[in-house]
Amino acid sequence: MSKLLIVEDNEMNRDMLSRRLKRKGFEIAIAVDGKQGLEMAQSEAPDLILMDMSLPEIDGWEATKRLKAAAETSGIPVIALTAHAMDGDRAKALEAGCDDYDTKPVDLPRLLGKISALLG
Repeated sequence: MSKLLIVEDNEMNRDMLSRRLKRKGFEIAIAVDGKQGLEMAQSEAPDLILMDMSLPEIDGWEATKRLKAAAETSGIPVIALTAHAMDGDRAKALEAGCDDYDTKPVDLPRLLGKISALLG
């Protein structure tokens, strides 16, 4: 069973996403801000991280850069989740080190496709 770390500050988004992914058979860990996300990426060793980009403490862009810079977490795939689907966002996410990018509200079948592609 793959373990996913959801880094999301919005409780409704967190609950909905974690419930739907648990039903699909994933083990879920949850962080509520970028700082906790960085700590849990090390303590939980998830197979993949779903990273909201607008986070308190440390935003998703910075948190992803730090994850990818640290030897222990650099290999964990990160999918950026953002409600701000602006033209440059995908490029900005990939530049920050995200392995893929998806928009909110989450389209679960599309997101599951991206997750399984990254988990191989």
